[in-house]
Amino acid sequence: MIFTDTHTHLYYEQDAEKQAQLMERCFENGVNRLFLPNVDVKSIAMIDDLVAKYPANCFAMAGLHPCDVKEDYLAQLDEIYNSISGRKIYAIGEIGIDLYWDKTTLAIQQDAFRKQIGWAKDLGLPIVIHCREAFDEVFELLESERDKKLRGIFHCFTGNLAQAKQAIDLNFYLGIGGVVTYKKAGLDLVLSEIPLANLVLETDSPYLAPVPFRGKPNESSYLIYVAQKLADIYGVPIEEIANVTTENSKKIFGV
Repeated sequence: MIFTDTHTHLYYEQDAEKQAQLMERCFENGVNRLFLPNVDVKSIAMIDDLVAKYPANCFAMAGLHPCDVKEDYLAQLDEIYNSISGRKIYAIGEIGIDLYWDKTTLAIQQDAFRKQIGWAKDLGLPIVIHCREAFDEVFELLESERDKKLRGIFHCFTGNLAQAKQAIDLNFYLGIGGVVTYKKAGLDLVLSEIPLANLVLETDSPYLAPVPFRGKPNESSYLIYVAQKLADIYGVPIEEIANVTTENSKKIFGV
């Protein structure tokens, strides 16, 4: 079985020994493909370092996280965009809108989001969307950008059935992580109406650890707990979850 973690910040661990242990536990659990979302200028070098250590397993994205869209966001965007040249990037992300922490930055978050969608279209890349308490705002912008080039993943999808169907209609896969294992999340009921063909797996490590590690630091090796929950929901062997979601990731990222 080969599992693909389509969204992990494993590079946040900067202790070389601990980082190596995190990767070793991934390999022990069959998590052999890890996609690394960028969040700001500082994380570019951390991502590149991990990719250099594990070129067959780690794949870089480039983007400015909506929570990092501040007054200097245009300069940040320029620096991130300029970093793409000469590097192999598999997606623009994570990008989007987050109204949980700060609603006052909505206008500049929207501008940054739209600009980065433009990068993705120009480069022929998918986007990886961060959406927190902002489904209406994200969908409004995506609908205005709808075309054959717009595609990607709704990272950490926690929406309702109607939102799931709208995301899929916009040519997005749903990124499913640890939240699906939380009893009160209700995501299992939504997914029971959504084909497995529309899903990919993720951890968002070190955040949102699945049961039985909820409340503790997450890591990519825990992806197997998300996969097992999906196997239970769909009534299929975990091997099928691994195969289908990894194939889906290859369709998205081209690798």
